Amino acid sequence: MSFKPLKIGKYTIEKPIVQGGMGVGISWDKLAGSVSKEGGLGVISAVGTGYYENKKYVDKLIAQRPLDTANFYSKKALHKIIENARKICGDKPLAANVLYAINDYGKVVRDACEGGADIIITGAGLPTNMPEFTEGFPDVALVPIVSSPKALSIICRRWEKRYKRIPDAVILEGPKSGGHQGFTYEQCFMEEYQLENLVAPVVEEAKKWSDNMPVIAAGGIWDKKDIEYMMSLGASGVQMGTRFIGTYECDAHENFKQVLLNAKEEDIILMKSPVGYPARGVRTNLTYLVEKREGPDIKCISNCVAPCKRGEEAKQVGFCIADRLSDAHFGNLETGLFFSGSNGYRLNEIISVKELMEKLTQGE
Repeated sequence: MSFKPLKIGKYTIEKPIVQGGMGVGISWDKLAGSVSKEGGLGVISAVGTGYYENKKYVDKLIAQRPLDTANFYSKKALHKIIENARKICGDKPLAANVLYAINDYGKVVRDACEGGADIIITGAGLPTNMPEFTEGFPDVALVPIVSSPKALSIICRRWEKRYKRIPDAVILEGPKSGGHQGFTYEQCFMEEYQLENLVAPVVEEAKKWSDNMPVIAAGGIWDKKDIEYMMSLGASGVQMGTRFIGTYECDAHENFKQVLLNAKEEDIILMKSPVGYPARGVRTNLTYLVEKREGPDIKCISNCVAPCKRGEEAKQVGFCIADRLSDAHFGNLETGLFFSGSNGYRLNEIISVKELMEKLTQGE
């Protein structure tokens, strides 16, 4: 089976594979630029850009961590990441992933548009006001991430009423993805919430609003066979994150890649998160410390996500997500938080993005 290109707004993605946005520092210029260059859609994560190039673009630090929202996220760094990705992929479509849960969401969306992102992808909440922040950028395509047909219906209804537009595409993320889930802990294991049972209802909902709203399936997709299966259910493309960590070009620290290469199936677990959603990652030294309530100090230096309520939720779950994800970015095996999809344990080699794209489109 050969795959049709994926149309998102005015952009054509030659190979219908979207690389998931992974922060902090997993998918920045090298990974996103390389995926777009090879015909997929590279996605830059806008989370924690203050850490880019060893905090080169940060104005204020406390204990070597970016102080508050304005420094944890850096506009200068995001623009540099997009610029460097462009040096790799040229004028091929390039996306930015901006979490709805972050502080300053609207500002970051606008910054990404000004920096030259062609497509904005948003999850971790219902982005009912997303179009508000892209006024003046009519060519920028908008792609929300949902976990149900109901969520898509709410977004479409609000966007149409307020902004006279609807999403250019939608990503349907099932409960086997890495990082934060759009489900309760219990739902993540229930049959009716598995990705394969959600694709058809979401495709049906999308068709109520437009003949040109492709549904992109995400969460637990690993190889060409999985992609073909999602297409057979009605998806027009897929999003994959964890598999791209196993590439030379991935911006993740070598220790991060090694954590996945060493992981066994039982090491991939669901854990509580200060963001308020369950999160999937690898059981490491940090998770043992948190279970014993002996984790690192929680000081909320970066003030990264609104649902954490300035560190209150972090204290409840036992870790600060900004500090622990940035530790993983620096390869700290003692206190780093290493997110992974449910299939992360299947990673057994590091290959080039070019080779991975060939495997995904042509078979092993």
